[in-house]
Amino acid sequence: MTTLKTLFCASAFVMGGAVAMADVIEMGPRPYYLIDRMEAGPLKDKLMSCMGQDVVRTDFSIGHRGAPMQFPEHTVESNVAAARMGAGILECDVTFTKDKELVCRHAQNDLHTTTNILASPLANTCVTPFSPASGDTDAAAECRTSEITLAEYRTLNGKMDAANSKGTTVEEYMDGTAGWRTDLYSAEKGTLMTHAESIELFKSLGAKFTPELKTPSVEMPFDGFSQQDYAQKLIDEYEAAGIPASDVWAQSFNLEDVLYWIENEPEFGAQAVYLVDHYNEEGFDPQDPASWPRPLAEYAELGVNFIAPPTWILVAVENGEIVPSEWAKQAQAAGLNIITWTIERSGPLTTGGGWYYQTIEEVTSSDGVMYELIDVLAQDVGVAGIFSDWPATVSYYASCMGLD
Repeated sequence: MTTLKTLFCASAFVMGGAVAMADVIEMGPRPYYLIDRMEAGPLKDKLMSCMGQDVVRTDFSIGHRGAPMQFPEHTVESNVAAARMGAGILECDVTFTKDKELVCRHAQNDLHTTTNILASPLANTCVTPFSPASGDTDAAAECRTSEITLAEYRTLNGKMDAANSKGTTVEEYMDGTAGWRTDLYSAEKGTLMTHAESIELFKSLGAKFTPELKTPSVEMPFDGFSQQDYAQKLIDEYEAAGIPASDVWAQSFNLEDVLYWIENEPEFGAQAVYLVDHYNEEGFDPQDPASWPRPLAEYAELGVNFIAPPTWILVAVENGEIVPSEWAKQAQAAGLNIITWTIERSGPLTTGGGWYYQTIEEVTSSDGVMYELIDVLAQDVGVAGIFSDWPATVSYYASCMGLD
């Protein structure tokens, strides 16, 4: 097994330096840039008053796949960057290889956009080989962790998650990073990790853990490996590493996974997070309870303590101001702890902010709105934590406001 020391050496780090840098928290210019673009008012004054002050690590700031706004997601480098920006909790999205080893990838079938597999000898393992764009037909490919062994997985390099659908060559297809992101930190190797290695790394960085059990692309059971085996193995790796359940927030979009943990691993189940996908329901409206799959109180009755919707479900606009949505109010009334995703995933906000800002589009015309949204989520909705693709933004706010 690759050791933590090997991982750091691969990234030009040494073990001693890695541990020492866990206490080094730096914000860079991003929070100040956002504050400069805020409208004048008490919130801006408060955030400005914290400029130059020390920022502390906080569980309120959660690294979403590390810091993928600029670093390849789920790599050592991405998570080190997130920890350096004060993220108190780091995420490993968990999937599995052909030999049933758990690894950090956002999806079982995303290797063609998140790694260099198409430019490697493993391209011949892809379930959909690369086909170039032609006329009105987009380029296509699909490559899965379940088609390669762990040893083969280790030969890959992480890259920025992107694809150029108009690419006519593998090189063009792989070169699709959005203009507001960067390939600056992916020119060299992006070091991939197993789930067990992520546990060791995050612990060394002084961070806690929020693994997400990803929905498999293959039919389960997979070669005798059931969904329950999969969910259990995730918890087993924390127990093997001696990580207390109180430091782990295991997540899944599959309610059955969460209920499995509640029943079979109650200490871990107490903090298991149900990632709600209500937005996939036809006609869903966070202001209209009749459009919801079930009353939110029913999740609490099932033993679910943590629930995690995307940001836009939690907010609405009233009289030109961002306010909690009806969904947020009923989640609060049900006694559910709320975590939300994802800040810094939308690019510039000058044209409405896109998917994550859809319920507040009418008041989203500047990057400064980001801190207005964060403030409503923290103070009015009362979220326990916020995922971010660039954790410095949330870390700065949380530290300034004295949030744990």
